[in-house]
Amino acid sequence: MNILISNASALPLYQQIKDQIKDAILREELKEGDMLPSISSFANDLKVSVLTIRRVYEELEKEGFVTSQV
Repeated sequence: MNILISNASALPLYQQIKDQIKDAILREELKEGDMLPSISSFANDLKVSVLTIRRVYEELEKEGFVTSQV
């Protein structure tokens, strides 16, 4: 999964990331059962705060796009 973010965008970073993950799910690039990266590794890869990725994952779960497992 290739996520591109821009600090120059009018959209907040979390929204850019969330929208791209949702698009990947809808295009079936991400399929049911596929695992998303851990919060800390994803944040490190994208050079964003862990809190940003946590918010993305929480919102995707609330919207029914992902489920979390411990």
